[in-house]
Amino acid sequence: MNKRLRNILQYMFFFSLGIFLVWWSIRDLGKTERSQIREAMNGLRYILVFPVFTILFLSHYVRALRWRLLMDPLGYKPSKTNTFFAVMIGYLANQAVPRLGEVLKCTVLARYEKVPADKLVGTIILERLIDAICLLIVFGITLIIQPGLYTKLVNGVFNGSEPQETEKISGNLILLITFGIIILSITGWMIIKKKNVHDLFISGKKILSRIWEGISAIQHLKQRKSFLFYTLLIWSLYLSGGYLGFQALKETEHYGIKEAFTVLSAGSVGMIITPGGIGGYAVLIEKCMMIYGLPKGIALAFGWLLWLANTAVIVMGGLLSFIALPWYNKKKMQGSPL
Repeated sequence: MNKRLRNILQYMFFFSLGIFLVWWSIRDLGKTERSQIREAMNGLRYILVFPVFTILFLSHYVRALRWRLLMDPLGYKPSKTNTFFAVMIGYLANQAVPRLGEVLKCTVLARYEKVPADKLVGTIILERLIDAICLLIVFGITLIIQPGLYTKLVNGVFNGSEPQETEKISGNLILLITFGIIILSITGWMIIKKKNVHDLFISGKKILSRIWEGISAIQHLKQRKSFLFYTLLIWSLYLSGGYLGFQALKETEHYGIKEAFTVLSAGSVGMIITPGGIGGYAVLIEKCMMIYGLPKGIALAFGWLLWLANTAVIVMGGLLSFIALPWYNKKKMQGSPL
């Protein structure tokens, strides 16, 4: 199959999944849930919009600073402003076509900072690897401070609400199902690609080798402590954004850090499974908050509010960066004060 066609079909699948999740989240809303949504929106504390937006913008700026550190071993030090603009433009592109933003932000920075785009690709891979590790750590913390949450979440997704004790899916069954899906996926890959067990072993070894190569690349950083600090700050800002989001509604203001970790975990997955998190983000937040006893309508409204805040920051920041980037560099070349 043509690579471009495969990418288009892949994008259409995940975009359709997002639309399906949007429909699924609102398909059975009754008068009670609609009333809850209206009540939640009427009581929305708009004064918190600015601090939430500030936190989200700051997280993207810190991400740009961290990306600059990864370019340092390559001998390049692009300006902070251009790097931030490139990051925001990349996020905006990802809203339309997943992974397009990763390529675009490299080419944008390469154009204005004379950094070879092909050399930047390695930094993007390392960034994604670090983020994946951080997300796993967030998952781990979430489950440690809330034992049994995973089982409750799976039961909530399948049953639509907190199930009765007799209806609950056991943790062992969940693990068995997950293991079965992994085995079936590997078997399907071997059949389609006509691979044997030896090929599977070689592929696994290569994957692990690349992962370790990416992790060990951090040792070449000249400012490792700064890199770790930025990474911690990025995820702390993400966590703070969710926590502050609780204060936006009177129905959620009593939730704390534990629930914020759950929102961060679920929201991160939602952003991954669908383009820009459309549908997936709100649905997962809704299901998680229902576990904590939040009514369906309010839980759905809360999920959509968080998604809209994240999306609005990316769209506004991306568009402004797209406009400001050539202007900034023109003034920079002319030596004019900015």
